[in-house]
Amino acid sequence: MNKIKTVITVLLLTSISLTSWSANLTREQIKGLDEQVQDIKKDVLAISAELQLLEEKLLYPSTSQVSLFVSIAKEGNYSPDAVQIKIDGKKVAYHIYSFKEVDALRRGGVQRIYTGNIQGGSHKLDVSVMGKKGGSKTQRKISYTLNKGVGPKLVEIDLGSGDSAIKIVDQ
Repeated sequence: MNKIKTVITVLLLTSISLTSWSANLTREQIKGLDEQVQDIKKDVLAISAELQLLEEKLLYPSTSQVSLFVSIAKEGNYSPDAVQIKIDGKKVAYHIYSFKEVDALRRGGVQRIYTGNIQGGSHKLDVSVMGKKGGSKTQRKISYTLNKGVGPKLVEIDLGSGDSAIKIVDQ
């Protein structure tokens, strides 16, 4: 029984001392702790970004990496509604565009629509685009032979201005 009373007394004294210790924290100490937490958050975000880059390098090694980008001509009033891309008959990307995305593309923006791995050699790239020119709907398709060598492959798909055909810029 004495042991139980002793343990309860020690616990009460400990809780009282912890309560008084936390009450003695000054604003400067709390501010210092907040700054430390913010620094830790920045470090975690930086580490996360580095891990994401490393993951991308592991998932898409440069020897087999292919990246497809979409752009449209600045002039004209062509608005893409949707793009579908196939490589060797397999659908790899499909995107429906919002008004803001079309506006960004018109102002010179470029969208990375696909990054993946393919083996070296020739591959068939099929691009299908649905959109609007003025008030009329348009649908265009193009097939292109993509030659993948050693190293990363970058391909720009220029959707044109509505009157012009889709252009493939192979880099």
